[in-house]
Amino acid sequence: MRAAAEAESIPGIGPAPEVHARLTGVTRLFDSLHALGPIDLDLRRGEFFSVVGPSGCGKSTLLDVVAGLGQPSAGEIRFEGRPVTGNVPDGVGVVFQEDASFPWLTVWDNIAFGLRRTGLRGPELKARVGAAVDFMGLADFATAYPNQLSGGMRQRVCIARTLVLRPRLILLDEPFGALDQQTRLLMGDELLRLWRETGATVLLITHALDEAAMLSDRIGVMSARPGRFIEVVETGWARDRTSEIATGPAFGQVTARLWEKLRGESMKSLAGSGIITA
Repeated sequence: MRAAAEAESIPGIGPAPEVHARLTGVTRLFDSLHALGPIDLDLRRGEFFSVVGPSGCGKSTLLDVVAGLGQPSAGEIRFEGRPVTGNVPDGVGVVFQEDASFPWLTVWDNIAFGLRRTGLRGPELKARVGAAVDFMGLADFATAYPNQLSGGMRQRVCIARTLVLRPRLILLDEPFGALDQQTRLLMGDELLRLWRETGATVLLITHALDEAAMLSDRIGVMSARPGRFIEVVETGWARDRTSEIATGPAFGQVTARLWEKLRGESMKSLAGSGIITA
């Protein structure tokens, strides 16, 4: 049973959006390196939230602690009202940038892999994998192996392997980072369709400002290390948006605002690495 977080009431407005995941004072240290935080964030149920920030600011570290793949040094993370305590919670799916498909398995068997580990067999397994294969447009490649697919199609396989587990919170760590610009835009359309049709909450880590602007309801802009949120930008897009919004003036305004906030932090990060002079 889901333990839903209670929505607070805002005077004169009504109920606030339901909190699906909450980070409170989250900090991450690696020995003497202060990598992240403190971070406070409420992810609203069903929203698409992206995180951008300079290289090395702790974006992927943030995703790891939300996923339960790493423990915060201080603070607390709750998903559906329950604390995240060191394992990926039930209902959370993770997709990484690296191609995580198994080269010795076909597309169908790659997607079925996680379900088989849960013990699912028989007609339900076939139905759920078949639905994921169809949903991601992979029906004509179900018997192909990863080395027979393009990079974008292999990433679809990885997304489908996560989707088939029916996660309520999907965590994406730069899943399209290795793809060219045109393919990333098209994959973004697929991701928006997945988000709408599943109703899942999505947290995306990305270095691409245009990708964040196109996909997101809200975008968290992080500072140079130790990463913390310096602003959360609301895009105001309709839920049925597609990559066509990238042709409008409002899109340019969102990306310009992101860069305005991020430029100084990126320079700090490069100066700290000795790449440029502050």
